[in-house]
Amino acid sequence: MPVDNVRLSQPAKDRLVYLKRTTGITQWNVLCRWALLLSLKDPSTPLVKDIVTDSNVEMTWKTFAGQHGDVYLALLKQRCAAIGQEVSDENVARMLTVHLHRGIGYLGADKAMATIEGMIGSVVPS
Repeated sequence: MPVDNVRLSQPAKDRLVYLKRTTGITQWNVLCRWALLLSLKDPSTPLVKDIVTDSNVEMTWKTFAGQHGDVYLALLKQRCAAIGQEVSDENVARMLTVHLHRGIGYLGADKAMATIEGMIGSVVPS
């Protein structure tokens, strides 16, 4: 398993605390899944490569990914291959960290994402 635990930086935790309050979504893993997929939806490569995961928010891969863990893992491996990285456990784990944090940044930067309706509207055409 390339990823055993998912851990967040303090700024990412702070953004998710805000989003938990504004959306009413109480589970870290649900918001983190949204963040990961928002980032993976963007075909560009995240600019930030080194992220200090210094908060006390940590969850197992099973908690993060739930029953769709194989899908998330396949998406991360595909992104590694797409940018020419070896699909190693280390690269997949790094890919998760950078995309998760970029996605949390997307969630925190867009005021429309501060509501459940806004989050759904970002992926479902009206």
